[in-house]
Amino acid sequence: MARTDAWIEAPPFRDDYQLTLVDTDTIQKAVRPKQFLHIDQAECILCEGCVDICPWKCIHYLSLDAIDEAFGVEDPSEEEGAFGFFVVDEEACTRCALCIDRCPTNVITLGKFAGSVSDAAREAGVLEAPWQVDTGQRDFKNGYAYGVRW
Repeated sequence: MARTDAWIEAPPFRDDYQLTLVDTDTIQKAVRPKQFLHIDQAECILCEGCVDICPWKCIHYLSLDAIDEAFGVEDPSEEEGAFGFFVVDEEACTRCALCIDRCPTNVITLGKFAGSVSDAAREAGVLEAPWQVDTGQRDFKNGYAYGVRW
């Protein structure tokens, strides 16, 4: 075969599928609620490893100059020592969790919109967001050694 020849034969397609009616309970048990990505910027060392490793480029670190006005949220420019802020494009994010594995300080978490940490916190009487309440306890996955997870 010459270098310019192309392989034009299409792969075989399966046609032996069978459709069945599935009840609603089965679907609701199988489908998981969409998760959100949270970056705790208080402990972030600004290595931007999450920005680099994201294959869909949905995590961005922006300068504080990008904010003209803040409505309904805290203005990050009011915090002392803040240089910028992270923005996550929730529509582009596939929740692959590569950023979570890449983060050396383990400050990126993946949470559910319903039925997870937020609901447990609400039941416990915590009025703040769950990521704002940190006990400081770390397990074997969350050790710190010069910013490296061990």
